[in-house]
Amino acid sequence: MQMPSKYDASQVESKWYDYWMEHNYFHSEPDEREPYTIVIPPPNVTGVLHMGHMLNNTIQDVLIRRARLQGKNACWVPGTDHASIATEAKVVAKLKEQGIDKNDLSREEFLKHAWEWTHEYGGVILEQLKKLGCSCDWDRTKFTMDDDMSEAVIKVFVDLHNKGLIYRGYRMVNWDPEAKTTLSDEEVIYEEKQGSLYYLNYKIEGSNDILTIATTRPETIFGDTAICINPNDERFTHLKGKKAIVPICNRIIPIIEDDYVDVEFGTGCLKVTPAHDENDKNLGDKHNLEVVDIFNEDASLNSFGLHYQGKDRFVVRKEIVQELEASGVLVKTETHINKVGTSERTKAVIEPRLSDQWFLKMQDLVKPAIEAVLGDDSEIKLFPKKFENTYRHWMENIRDWNISRQLLWGQQIPAYYYGDGKEDFVVAETIETALELAKQKTNNQQLSIDNLRQDTDALDTWFSSWLWPMSVFDGIRNPENVDIKYYYPTNDLVTGPDILFFWVARMIIAGYEYKGEKPFNNVYLTGLVRDKQRRKMSKSLGNSPDALKLIEEYSADGVRVGLLLSSAAGNDLMFDETLCQQGKGFGNKIWNAYRLVDGWDIDNAISQPNSSKIAIDWYESKFQKALIEIEDHFSKYRLSDALMAIYKLIYDDFCGWLLEMVKPAYQQPIDAVTYKSIIAIFEENLKIVHPFMPFLTEDIWHYIAERTPEEALIVSSWPKAKSVNETLITEFEFASEVISGIRNIRKEKNIAFKDAIGFSVINNDKTSTSFDAIISKLGNLESINYVNEAVDGALSFRVKSNEYFIPMAGSIDVEAEIKKLTEELNYTEGFLKSVQKKLSNERFVAGAPEQVITNERNKEADALAKIETLKASLASLG
Repeated sequence: MQMPSKYDASQVESKWYDYWMEHNYFHSEPDEREPYTIVIPPPNVTGVLHMGHMLNNTIQDVLIRRARLQGKNACWVPGTDHASIATEAKVVAKLKEQGIDKNDLSREEFLKHAWEWTHEYGGVILEQLKKLGCSCDWDRTKFTMDDDMSEAVIKVFVDLHNKGLIYRGYRMVNWDPEAKTTLSDEEVIYEEKQGSLYYLNYKIEGSNDILTIATTRPETIFGDTAICINPNDERFTHLKGKKAIVPICNRIIPIIEDDYVDVEFGTGCLKVTPAHDENDKNLGDKHNLEVVDIFNEDASLNSFGLHYQGKDRFVVRKEIVQELEASGVLVKTETHINKVGTSERTKAVIEPRLSDQWFLKMQDLVKPAIEAVLGDDSEIKLFPKKFENTYRHWMENIRDWNISRQLLWGQQIPAYYYGDGKEDFVVAETIETALELAKQKTNNQQLSIDNLRQDTDALDTWFSSWLWPMSVFDGIRNPENVDIKYYYPTNDLVTGPDILFFWVARMIIAGYEYKGEKPFNNVYLTGLVRDKQRRKMSKSLGNSPDALKLIEEYSADGVRVGLLLSSAAGNDLMFDETLCQQGKGFGNKIWNAYRLVDGWDIDNAISQPNSSKIAIDWYESKFQKALIEIEDHFSKYRLSDALMAIYKLIYDDFCGWLLEMVKPAYQQPIDAVTYKSIIAIFEENLKIVHPFMPFLTEDIWHYIAERTPEEALIVSSWPKAKSVNETLITEFEFASEVISGIRNIRKEKNIAFKDAIGFSVINNDKTSTSFDAIISKLGNLESINYVNEAVDGALSFRVKSNEYFIPMAGSIDVEAEIKKLTEELNYTEGFLKSVQKKLSNERFVAGAPEQVITNERNKEADALAKIETLKASLASLG
């Protein structure tokens, strides 16, 4: 095939992706080979490709493609997560546009809309991953709401409930008033925000006394059920046993004593609102206080808020401050910095709320997962290791997991109520089984399915994705099936450190609970993608480039290389688009290198020159040494370092040196032995580049020779390790310095490369002559003469102790060179005089700063050295 002069990624990428799909290279079935398995961190079904996905999935694809080349049975399972809160919000917004209120729909009607939305938009991100070149086993694509996946989730819920690990509790939870659901602690992000501290006067019942309290939330006074003082605080001894009156609502509340109160903070006494603060709830339980919930589920005030009923909490805050000020209750306001919890998904400010929820006891479940990562014989390795401390902190301070959500989209909790009491329920995988259990529990054989109503809550999305490495292989429903036994535990998990607890830790917990073993061997935690100013990339900042446009502009291979060149293991990635340009440039370099080789004429009658033989031997050793380095980087998940080693090997050693050393003279043929070796080397180069740049390498591979589908690059073999000739590598390093010295003189003296030059060496270092033929070829030397003393009338340079001489006669215009050197000498001598005149001026030396004097002395020394060199050069030309 005729190779185009330019690489056209838009044509090549679709061609080879279709070819790979057509020949089923990505699909895996259990066989006799060693499995290599990765499960994708399932992106939200609502998602589109962003820079974090690009990095994460490029890394996974590099690992999968390399494993495939190593002869392993590589299986990369793709899929998406149903993302309860995010998806439900999108569906609600779409319904709103159509004039439909979610609350007017039955569960079934809403789910119909949710599935329609999912089918329409849900596959977008997976299709985009194909543009990046991701070689996922698309036949195995899973969705966390697939029937079999949901069955697994329900099965696990029932099992954990039957083990006594899942319970229903009335607790203070994190309430998201926008999504109108509870969240687990890990889904709340705490941010420092500037607010105000309001000082309010409460009257004391039956007296003219007042008590001042400080609060950041004046709107919650409607829920106050006590004021608390520290029993040891002498300032308030006179108030013990008395009662206070809450402003506006005039509720009479007790003054209680507890050493929980910090006497240093605010005014040293505390208003207690048990329905809206976890610490207040604990105080309330201890002192048997009334609980008054003042909020609706959207965080507007209910009837306890009196004339503020129906208004949003933040609107009320502004208005109540004005009312309290007007009535003389507000004493003063101070600026105050405090931590405010916000919902990870909706960004709404979290409201602590008392609610009936489902919880999973974590205390015992977590133990094997702590041992697996942090034990003496840790079975699971985190890369970078620094994240072990984060893991330890989370796992050793774990709380029971709130697994219920007040949402419709998700697996519905399999609890069935048969009566009006909180405990009148059974838990079962199906309503039919639930009916049998309810009959047994009530001794009422007359119960029917119509008497049962299923809990309306859905399960937390993470409660399905924590089973992911098992459920994608049907390991929960069919624990002895062929796939789970072959592919589990998986090999590598590549994900972001922000979900180390949400997902990674929970998968480890589930793995030990349901398979009795780890879900994966290694966890590679990528950094976050940031811009050049170190800001996290986000839509709101507008600093996140369009992933598909990047691919369009720089090619998928260019973007993959650009991402990895800017990514050091576990550290945040400072993304710079110029690195994608560098990636594209690297692709063009390889393309043009093959075009050069492809353009050579081959002559079977020519014998191989010694220069080509030694060059090929050198590069093969250089390649093997790089291969050892690359393997080491891969073993430590330093993929950027592995790529950089490959980049330097091909850009510098292969293109910069080897091709120059072996290429035939202008319009001359190359010998067949050298050509064959160069092609073999090119193929080995393509193999190590392929995981990083799959499209370009596959394309060149098929230009080199016609290949059957069985001979495609994607299923070829990773290069085998061979011995390294270190002596050859060292000798070439020396020779390359000599060649650079010759090239520098040619450049300085404008000696055209087509003009052969003489060359003499004083070999003080007793350097090997192995590379003389290459030095001679790349320097275009007439010959290399070994001499014992300096050559007159020649320019010279040194490499270590060796001296090299290039005679000037015939190579340059000696008279013009003498004139040029004389002018330079005269100028330098004049400059030296002016410097020395300054330094001989006593007033200047006495008055100038020390640094100025030092600079002038350095100028003097440099000028003297230059004059000596110029005089020596003139003498050699004389």
